[in-house]
Amino acid sequence: MQPNDGYYEAYWPRGDLQQRTRTLAPRLESLSGKKVAQLWDELFKGDEVFELLEEGLKARYPDIEFVSWREFGSTHGAMEKEALEALPKKLRDMGVSAVISGMAC
Repeated sequence: MQPNDGYYEAYWPRGDLQQRTRTLAPRLESLSGKKVAQLWDELFKGDEVFELLEEGLKARYPDIEFVSWREFGSTHGAMEKEALEALPKKLRDMGVSAVISGMAC
């Protein structure tokens, strides 16, 4: 065996990228008069967080409207794939302008 003098070959542990970067949707100039959906994975106090967010955003934008996370169900778990696949159509049908997605890590 030859000594390696502290040098070791290493390989990057990540695989090749599977999805290309997409352009982000343009930001809304204001939330005034907008309908905002709340999405949650039901893992960490989202119910409390969304109450506080609603309170703060309504103080700033009195005519903002919210669609509760209760309307969408969990974005995590056994039905996650189905819930997320149905989401774009549901958001369009409800006239949602923006989404706040809450998740626990």
